[in-house]
Amino acid sequence: MAHKWNPDSWKQDAFVAKHLPHYEDTAELAEAERVLAGFPPLVFAGEARALKSKLGDVAAGNAFLLQGGDCAESFAEFTPNNIRDTLRVILQMAAVLTYASKMPVVKVARMAGQFAKPRSAATETIGGVELPSYYGDNINGIDFNPDSRRNDPQRMIRAYSQAAATLNLLRAFTTGGYANLRQVHQWTLDFMGRSAWADQYKSIADRIGESLDFMEACGIDIEDQPQLKMASLYTSHEALLLPYEEAMTRQDSLTGDWYDCSAHMLWIGDRTRFADSAHVEFMRGINNPIGMKCGPSLEPDALLRMLDTLNPAHEAGRMTLIARFGHDKVEAGLPPLIRAVERAGHPVVWSCDPMHGNVIKSDSGYKTRPFDRIMAEIKGFFAVHRAEGTHAGGIHLEMTGQDVTECTGGAVAITDAGLADRYHTHCDPRLNAAQSLEIAFTLAEMLNLELSERRADAA
Repeated sequence: MAHKWNPDSWKQDAFVAKHLPHYEDTAELAEAERVLAGFPPLVFAGEARALKSKLGDVAAGNAFLLQGGDCAESFAEFTPNNIRDTLRVILQMAAVLTYASKMPVVKVARMAGQFAKPRSAATETIGGVELPSYYGDNINGIDFNPDSRRNDPQRMIRAYSQAAATLNLLRAFTTGGYANLRQVHQWTLDFMGRSAWADQYKSIADRIGESLDFMEACGIDIEDQPQLKMASLYTSHEALLLPYEEAMTRQDSLTGDWYDCSAHMLWIGDRTRFADSAHVEFMRGINNPIGMKCGPSLEPDALLRMLDTLNPAHEAGRMTLIARFGHDKVEAGLPPLIRAVERAGHPVVWSCDPMHGNVIKSDSGYKTRPFDRIMAEIKGFFAVHRAEGTHAGGIHLEMTGQDVTECTGGAVAITDAGLADRYHTHCDPRLNAAQSLEIAFTLAEMLNLELSERRADAA
């Protein structure tokens, strides 16, 4: 793609824009885009550059990426408690991973912008009535009626406002004392007392507290150590709704480079990753860190072409490849991609998405993700990287701090019959806090194994 890039070059006839909503009133869409373009950025170029630097450490094998949050944020569930509780789970998981692996953890939330979702069909029919499919709250509503399902550009303005408020609260929590390691015990959610992993977390929290006591006894003032009393948290979402992303793209006053200021990190989904994709064209021109979903349909040569397009300079930290194969396909499908990337010398972060390839329809009629399949894909992902001698660099989870019953299994033993108890998702099933923490402990064990093998090879 040798042509000149600009924020709206994705609209050229040469590119195919899939999974975008049709707006009947183009003048209303243009006005919403104009208003968004005049709003302040949600994130700043310097923050995106800082994240890219940290992801470069992950690509080099010296850190681990923890990326998680809601499947799809909604207007209805927008409350400070929900934001706080999801942050608490992320902080808990990061504490477990950091303490057990002795490795820095880069924390990236699927929050403050993860609204839009692709759909297989543009419309759906219920009781003989055909209406537009639900694409996410920043496009239309989930209720099945003509007013709700109208693709409304004004929803982008509301999504911006919710994202801004979410970011404001996250920044307050992570820099205002809530993320202080002295609060590590306070991050436990009330219902976590029922989890088999609560005692293990308490043990780690106790040891972290003892370490801080030791440091203070040695004369180190914890309050003077920003790394111990604050946390760096970055935001991310799928760059699906291109009119919104274009309107949020700004030129950095320091470097002249373009950044999508709707989030620190954006990713390309499995359905919009193809040759001549309008989404790929948009993403190649922004300087944010970029993620790309990699599934069974992706051939090694196609992956390399994508990397050459999106990261021609081989910049470390620019690209995160998010593997989403399914528990029964990862060990066969992932190695050819890893080998191709290694041969080409692309510095990438390899992250595991064990959620999207493991969706089933339960006997009770609910869409769910069995916990044993999620764990099987994670273990297969790590096994492949150990065999290839590469770094299993991250995890990408759809999760929530709410006490939901959406994924069966885990130590909390959610049954098929129990799915109906608290099945609240607007889109795909999410892990609850107890299941997420269980994954964190398992990841810590596998990271320790990887590091032990690496030290043995170095010796």
